Formats: sequence, C-alpha cells, structure tokens
Amino acid sequence: MIHQYINQGFHIVMDVNSGSVHSVDPVMYDAVGLIAERIPEMEKPKTLPAELTKEVISRLSSTYGESEVKEAIDEIQSLIDSEELLTKDQYHDYVIDFKKRKTVVKALCLHIAHDCNLACKYCFAEEGEYHGRRALMSFEVGKKALDFLIANSGNRRNLEVDFFGGEPLMNWEVVKQLVEYGRSKEAEYNKNFRFTITTNGVLLNDEIMEFCNREMSNVVMSLDGRKDVNDNMRPFRNGKGSYDLIVPKFQKFAELRGDKDYYIRGTFTHHNLDFSKDVIEFADLGFEQMSIEPVVAQPEEDYAITEEDLPKIMEEYDILATEYIKRAKEGNGFNFFHFNIDLNQGPCVAKRLAGCGSGTEYLAVTPWGDLYPCHQFVGQEDFLLGNVDTGVTNEPVRNEFKLCNVYAKDKCRDCFARFYCSGGCAANSQNFHGSITDAYDIGCEMQKKRIECAIAIKAALAEG
Repeated sequence: MIHQYINQGFHIVMDVNSGSVHSVDPVMYDAVGLIAERIPEMEKPKTLPAELTKEVISRLSSTYGESEVKEAIDEIQSLIDSEELLTKDQYHDYVIDFKKRKTVVKALCLHIAHDCNLACKYCFAEEGEYHGRRALMSFEVGKKALDFLIANSGNRRNLEVDFFGGEPLMNWEVVKQLVEYGRSKEAEYNKNFRFTITTNGVLLNDEIMEFCNREMSNVVMSLDGRKDVNDNMRPFRNGKGSYDLIVPKFQKFAELRGDKDYYIRGTFTHHNLDFSKDVIEFADLGFEQMSIEPVVAQPEEDYAITEEDLPKIMEEYDILATEYIKRAKEGNGFNFFHFNIDLNQGPCVAKRLAGCGSGTEYLAVTPWGDLYPCHQFVGQEDFLLGNVDTGVTNEPVRNEFKLCNVYAKDKCRDCFARFYCSGGCAANSQNFHGSITDAYDIGCEMQKKRIECAIAIKAALAEG
C-alpha cells in the first residue's frame, strides 16, 4: 500500500506495509503514483513490468523529460529490490494468534480520587464521579492493585502506574504511601515501577513538587492554553477561572523537573479551533514538552468537534507544523507530542497492530478496586473485568480486547495510518459506534493529518 501527499513543500511517499518513508522529487512522486495504481495490493512484483514502465515514460516524459523519468523508474526499482517500496503486508497473518497469545499486565491507571476541585465542562469523568459516587482510594485497595500488577506482569521488569482522577492530589497521602510500597517491592520481585501523575495543579506546593521530581517518571499537567480558553472550559465550581492560580505553579514545576519527563496537556474544542495559538502559548510560557488533544464529545454538546470543523483543524496542524520547524531551526524548539513519530520500525509488532493494550496489558482500577479496560470505560458495567481481589474474571470481554487490532476494523484495513495509530482508541469507538472494533471517524481524520505533518517535519529538519 502506497500513500502520497505534499506537505511543507515536500513530496512524501509512504510504503505502508514496510514502514519506509521517502521524500522524493516531483518526477519520482508522479511515477510512483502511476505505478502504484496499476499494481494490485496483493500482487507485488519483484520487477516492474516492461509495459508499465513504457506507459509511465510515455505519460510523464512531456512534463519532466524522458531521461529524468527513466532515472526515477530505476530508483523505484531499486527501492522495490530493497523492500522499501510496493511491499506485501507482512503482518496480516500475525494477528491470527492474537486471541491465543499470553498477555501480561504491564500498566495500571489508579483512580486514586473519584473527586475533583475543578468543574471542567468537557470532563468525561463527571467532575471525578465516573457515573458513580465520589470516593478516595484507600491504601489497602491501592496496595492490592500493586500486588495484582506484580503478580500478573510475568517476566516484564518495568511496570507503569499512573495516579489519575478526578484530581489525584486530593488523596496525596495515599499516593505517597503507594509509591513507598511499590519501591519496597522492586528488589524482591526484580521490578522497576515507573510512576506518573496527572494533575490540574490546584493543590501543588513545594513538598509535592519535590516528591514528584524524585519519584515520578513523568508528570502530566492539565492546562488548555490561553487564559480565556482555559478559564472558559476549566473553571472552579464557583465559575472562577483556574489559569492565574495554576500557571505559575506549572512553570515552577516544569523548571524543577530538569531532564525528567513532563507534559503540559491541553484539550481543544469547537470554541478554540485556532488551537495552534494555544500550543504556541505553552511554548511562550517556557514549557518545552506539550500536547493538546481534540475534545471527544457527543454532537449535542456545544463544544463538540464536528465534521464541519475538520478543514479548519487541518489548517491549524499545518500552521503548527510550520511554527514547529521554524522554532526548531532557530534553536528554541519545543516538543509537541503528536509530532513525535518513529520511522525506525518501532514500537513492537503487537503495539503497532493493537495499540495501547487496553483491556489486556493496561487496566484501570477504581477507588474500590474494580478493574476496567481503561479509564474511559470506568463506570460502564458491561466492561467490568473483575477486581483486585479476584483478578480478571470477565474473560469474554478481555478476549474481545485481545482481538481489537487494525485487521479487526474494516475502516483500518486500507488506511495508511494503521500502523502508526494502531487502530485508534477503543473507548472512542465504543462511545460513538457501540463497538470497540469500529473507529471514531473524526478522530481518524485528525490523526492522519498529524502523522502527515510529523513526517514532513522530519523531512524539513533533516534537510537542515
């Protein structure tokens, strides 16, 4: 499968099956296009047919000149020989045994607090309640969760634990106790805990920052960008905005992180489709690691992103990519999460096909110890997998998640982005289509655009 596009002035050719990406000149770009449309997906030749090369020379010579077209065809043949162009799908048969594969649990999202001190308008967790009641996780439940993770992690050494909410800092003492407990088990079981915390920053203080900078592998700080944007969507329950309180804390926190990971993480909605300005706001505030995600909401919400918003959103990603390149070349660049892309055949095959591992390798734990496929499924009883006392008991649902891969989704099979997005978010698919093996269409279009921008950025920065 070949995908071609032009972005940032670069002619990009992607061989989807091999993962090879090429920045080419216009004559080769057009020659690849003509050849790819003539060769069926499952009939990849080792040598280009003579009649096809003659047709390409005939059609393109008047535009580029015969010698240039012949040179392009020779280069295309060279890439075919090295299996970097017009390759067969090497993963299709791999997924047959997905349901049989033995999976281990490698990550937990601990819902340390089903409560929050903000009232964000787009919050899928209903101010931390998750379709249920407000609650704080006890140390005993959290301890059982970590024990469950250790017991079900097999030979995997590095284990991920994200303290999530609601707002985790509302249960800070238990966070500290669980980190201490996890550390006490590392040597005994040959494990290494990588703790992460996601916070709105309201309760941040020097003691919390110092502890996190010592113990947390990553910190996610929630901020939506410009003051008016943030305060409109992320107010306190009394309606007052949160920007002025949290931004100075986040700036201090990010600076104190040093070379440890952190992200400023925002959400854009229908009300701020010019979200490139919010990302630039992050950079101008001094943050170097950032992400801004499209809100996922049902169409009846006034802030929901609709299909009609997509042209503006695509334009914004292009604007952001241009600014990203400019600042990188000037030496004051920033890291935008969705413009990170691995072109070196990573991650592992299973992750390329099945994504985050929700429901199998990654689970969410409620304050009372129930297990769900991920934080977005919490409170949906059809997806209750078990609890920290019994382990996973709902095998039918877990098996469905084992089979949740790009070949199980009709919309993914012919999509160039399938090995980069790994089929997208199962929760979004469920919420919009009632199935974890469908795909959230608006999200797919944005993801494809981000991938195109990310590759064009690599081409621009490689050029110097």
